[in-house]
Amino acid sequence: MDAVAQAAGISKGGVQSCFGTKAALIDALFARFGQAYERRFREVASLDDDPAGQVRAHVEATFGSDEVSSAKAAGLLAALLQSPQDLVGTLTWYRERVRNWQLDEPGRQQALLAFLATEGAFMLRYFGLVEMDDALWQKALQQIRALLDAPPSDASCSMD
Repeated sequence: MDAVAQAAGISKGGVQSCFGTKAALIDALFARFGQAYERRFREVASLDDDPAGQVRAHVEATFGSDEVSSAKAAGLLAALLQSPQDLVGTLTWYRERVRNWQLDEPGRQQALLAFLATEGAFMLRYFGLVEMDDALWQKALQQIRALLDAPPSDASCSMD
């Protein structure tokens, strides 16, 4: 909270009175950086609330988010990995994304793979682990969309 207070030019007490806890501050930062993502997610998800549709919404929202917000969210996530006690909100977010998945249903395995590919592409790009220009980013999006649009495969997969 000290760093936030200093960056904002206010007292630590001012930050604490506004947010109360470090967890509330982290949640507020994620909410701020994720506004465009959440808008796009809800827009696409409203068309199909099936788990595969939710993954499609996640893919479109992730690839459609602006670079600045995505980079900030990735930076915050990287910092949170250093303090697992502050990951509760993030863990809950991921749990919500994959709950009620029945991987034995047609198309669900491909949706899982698309979800994991989207997360991997995001982290590789925004953690700076792979140099990924816009052309490669868009190519990844096209491939993930193709995976979601393909007829269900017979491969078996389990989250257990």
